[in-house]
Amino acid sequence: MSTFDALREQLLDAAAAFSGGGDAPPSRTLPGILSGMVDDVDRMLREDLEIFPVCHHSPASALAMTRRLRDKRPKVVYLELCEDLRPLLDELRNCRLPVALQAFATQLDGFPPGSGPLSVIAPVTEASAEYQAIAYALDTPGVEIVLVDRSVDHVFQWLPQETDGSAPQESGAIEDAQGDEVALHGDAVGVEIGDLRPRFAELEKHLLHHGKVRHWSEWWDQYVEQPLTGADYDTYRQAMALVGSLFRRLRPDGDDRLAVDEERERYMWTRIREHLAASGADPADCLYVCGAFHAVSTVAEFGLRSEAPPYAIGPRTGTRWLYGLIPSSHSAIEAQFGLAQGSVSIAAATWAKAVKRGGVTPYRLEGQQGGRGKRAAKAAKAAKAAPPVAAEPEADRLSGFLATPPALDGLDEDELRGWCVDIVRLARRNGYLASTADAIAVFETSILLAGLRGRARPTPYDFADAAVTCIEKDVVPGRRDVRRLCEILLGGDKIGMVGYDALPPLARDVYDRLEPLGLDPARRTQQRVLLDLKADPELEPCSDLLWTLRYLLPDGAIRPIMGARRLGERPIQESWDVALGRHQREIIELGYEGVTVEQVLEQRLRRTAWDPQATAGVALAAVEDAILYLGGRRLAGELGARAVELLAAERTVDDAPEVLRRIRRLLTYYRASEPELPAWCEDFVTAGYAHYCTLLPTAFADDDTGVRQVGAMLGFLFTLESLALSLGCDRAQLELAVRQSHPRAPAKVALLWAAQTQLGLLTREELRARCDELLANPLVVPAYPLYVSGFVQALEPVPGLAPFVVEALSKAFARLPDPVLLPWLPTLITTLRRHAPELVPVLVREAGRTFPGALAELDTWTPPWERPAAPARKARAAAAPSGPVSTLLARHPQACDAVAALLGCTAEWGSAERENGGVAALLARHPATTGAVAALLRL
Repeated sequence: MSTFDALREQLLDAAAAFSGGGDAPPSRTLPGILSGMVDDVDRMLREDLEIFPVCHHSPASALAMTRRLRDKRPKVVYLELCEDLRPLLDELRNCRLPVALQAFATQLDGFPPGSGPLSVIAPVTEASAEYQAIAYALDTPGVEIVLVDRSVDHVFQWLPQETDGSAPQESGAIEDAQGDEVALHGDAVGVEIGDLRPRFAELEKHLLHHGKVRHWSEWWDQYVEQPLTGADYDTYRQAMALVGSLFRRLRPDGDDRLAVDEERERYMWTRIREHLAASGADPADCLYVCGAFHAVSTVAEFGLRSEAPPYAIGPRTGTRWLYGLIPSSHSAIEAQFGLAQGSVSIAAATWAKAVKRGGVTPYRLEGQQGGRGKRAAKAAKAAKAAPPVAAEPEADRLSGFLATPPALDGLDEDELRGWCVDIVRLARRNGYLASTADAIAVFETSILLAGLRGRARPTPYDFADAAVTCIEKDVVPGRRDVRRLCEILLGGDKIGMVGYDALPPLARDVYDRLEPLGLDPARRTQQRVLLDLKADPELEPCSDLLWTLRYLLPDGAIRPIMGARRLGERPIQESWDVALGRHQREIIELGYEGVTVEQVLEQRLRRTAWDPQATAGVALAAVEDAILYLGGRRLAGELGARAVELLAAERTVDDAPEVLRRIRRLLTYYRASEPELPAWCEDFVTAGYAHYCTLLPTAFADDDTGVRQVGAMLGFLFTLESLALSLGCDRAQLELAVRQSHPRAPAKVALLWAAQTQLGLLTREELRARCDELLANPLVVPAYPLYVSGFVQALEPVPGLAPFVVEALSKAFARLPDPVLLPWLPTLITTLRRHAPELVPVLVREAGRTFPGALAELDTWTPPWERPAAPARKARAAAAPSGPVSTLLARHPQACDAVAALLGCTAEWGSAERENGGVAALLARHPATTGAVAALLRL
């Protein structure tokens, strides 16, 4: 007879009494489901290899694991975790939990292009069964731990088969959780042991409704976690397998995730059989730790006695995976796996209370930060010396467990009163107007909510709901709400830290190079650093590293308070806010890309410049960053040559403003710091001159090309014209391009007129006449602001046009009547703001130089363009040369005659006396002047 025959009969009788039949298949009817659940539990118990079903971050699972390991003391532990993460387990002793095992890949081979970087994380907390198994295996001599789940490469190979890569979200979870701690895992794919949650939405809704709870974490804590916390091992094992079977059999039809789960189960059992065959281990000395959902698997490969054909494991791709540890936190785990906010912290508090109350000594890795003391080590040593407990035959524990109501703990008034007093104190500290009356209200409301939900003892969830109701009301004065304060009170958001010895080489190199600054890498708060580079030149390498880290790390990790790094500038003092401890994950992930931060920066700049979507402006930005952060000319030269290629290959001019701004800055830098321009700069100028000359007529006529882009093209052509002509470019190409341009948009027409004026194809008077014609035409007046915006854009390529633009605007304000001018002004302002916001200050400065500075001067002021023109001076004949040179040439005319004959000129020599006769006659008529000068010289 089977162990569970009696239980099966009871369940079938209940199913016959309550079910109404139907047309469903036998396995989907109520009798079939209940009978199948019992069969699943029975099959798991009859397996030769002991299976330990767990739920992730469950204190009950951790307690049962601790007890079972001390009783059984297995020699091999098979753990449901990615098999290629095994080398990371030894590094856990150098960390402070919680941390996450991570696999990271940037260079992909076998995955779709553009899908990287790929990242997988598996968080580990102290209140988890997997950590207890890991600590036991690593610190117990002769014990081997084997990870049997699919590799991280297979995780992403199978990911498209899953309907939803993210975890289901709690219906009552708070979405706006605290930012930095929630983002510790980034966008990595999470892998955990025992994702035990119903995949049938109607079932979860039914359980939450009848359990009188808000979210799944609270239901699990009340109806599974608390009853199993004090249960014996056999009861725990059978009840957990029953829950896993229930959720497995009540899955909805067409659940694609089930196919992936079954593939994982085949994978794990294949790896277990392979290891047993290779090692010769006795299955009786082994323990298989997996999620309760997988413990009752129905695949043919289940069990060591399976007769199914061997399962073929597919090959991995050519992707090179990098492995390491990153810090984690309770909030990050909750956000990653869709748990209710605060549930992991509450589980940690429950674990600590159960360990203290039950007298259980948990396993903890030797040498780990926050590790066990002498008492715990002594208890572990005594447990190792004790003989293993003999295995007892399996008995039916489910019948009694399901029929007997759980023993409810009584009300612990001291504990609840302490919570109420502490939450009021925290609330007042965070800006709430809380008082002793609120503490009493929270106390009574907690008891009331627990009674309404069928609990004799208020849980942390009841207490948090009561605190929100009585204290928060409808206003949150600070950045923390009351629910967040309750989490802090009940244990807080514990944040892990990866130790120095477990860091990748790049992270250790960063910490070593920043050591002269006296920073504490373990501090998660900001640390202020002051660098006096003039007094302490040896701190310049630290400054260079901080600027590089600021470029590579996200905003907020390294923030300069004083000092800047620009081309050709080096500050003498710098002040920084450094938060390396808060951004340890990002520093660790930099270690997956290279050995030093300089190598990572060089690789990123190369990837940026050679990206298929890169433009010439992007490449020039990479050149500038290479000069600022890496120095040298090799990398800058390669990136500059790439910029020349991209510019020549571009078919649009959308990037012209960025190109103009950056090439001007780079040319200024090289002219000031280098003896000559690099070859790539000369190539860029010549290629840009020819490129923009070719595209100029098309850009003027294309409606999709903005006036700002055309203005930037003209700015490149006019401001770099002298350099381009010296490098062999032809100015006729620019003149021809301007003559071939025929724009229709008003702003581009004005820009073309400015270019023609700069080239001498249009005089200033002709340009003034055209603008006067525009103002005189009432049909064109509404579009006049567009012409003005074109002229303002022309200030960059033709800066000498600024007085004319002021004149054009002044004439518009003077000539337009108020009924036309007042509605016209908003259009002018919005047009200038949209088309030329960066050039309007140039126009304002020119207007300040043109108009009078005081109001009193305005009445007598005349605009420069209305002042009468000065009379033209008559051209005077050139005066005959005088002096010793002319006298010498007159005495010896042969040299001049020879030069004149060589040049083909024929002329007669004049008389010096005849040329100077006018002056002599003038002095003779007015001798007083000559006498006065002579008298002055005598004095």
